[in-house]
Amino acid sequence: MVNLAGKRILITGGAGSLGREAGSVARGFGADVILVDLAIPDDLAKDFETVECDLRSPQLVADAVASIGRIDALFNIAGGFDMGPAFHEISPDAWQKMFAINVETARNITSAALPQMLERGRGAVVNIGAVGALHGAARMSAYCASKSVVMNMTESLSEEVKSSGINVNAVLPSVIDTAANRAAMPDADYSLWVSPAQLSNVMCFLASELASGVHGALIPVKALS
Repeated sequence: MVNLAGKRILITGGAGSLGREAGSVARGFGADVILVDLAIPDDLAKDFETVECDLRSPQLVADAVASIGRIDALFNIAGGFDMGPAFHEISPDAWQKMFAINVETARNITSAALPQMLERGRGAVVNIGAVGALHGAARMSAYCASKSVVMNMTESLSEEVKSSGINVNAVLPSVIDTAANRAAMPDADYSLWVSPAQLSNVMCFLASELASGVHGALIPVKALS
């Protein structure tokens, strides 16, 4: 059984559907959970340790990490999806937005949290890639490109730190069963989608000692269809 007792887990995108679920699941496994997001609703602030921070700012992230203290595992959930227009119609701002929310957020907070993990000789980082970004897809070029960078970054960082007792891996979800996705695809069969709980369980496994031998893995967590 996954045991996260005594571990402090920092979850970015903590106010979103997956962040909330990951926090609840991790706490159920015994972890102390800190949720980070641009804005934190009152209900979360009552139940969890929380930090409001713009993860796109390296300095704000560094200040936030310094205030949090020990971080045993980092779940980089913050990010977003945009179907987008055709490749040649994407504006520079829209292209940069995908990279800012999917790549820069993860890079900034991982860079801030990593030194303390290296000093202690232990830690775990779990990123969010995407099954859909394993290959390019029409009208998804900015999203697929940004998530492919996250996946490559996961593998590269793992090679740098795996001999220092730090596990770096990523989960690659397909469609996640969230309220936003149901609203965007009202005619879909939601029973075929991945639940936030299913994805959270895999992330918690990767943060546990059971996954001590897993390095640089890109793990699909796919819908049934």
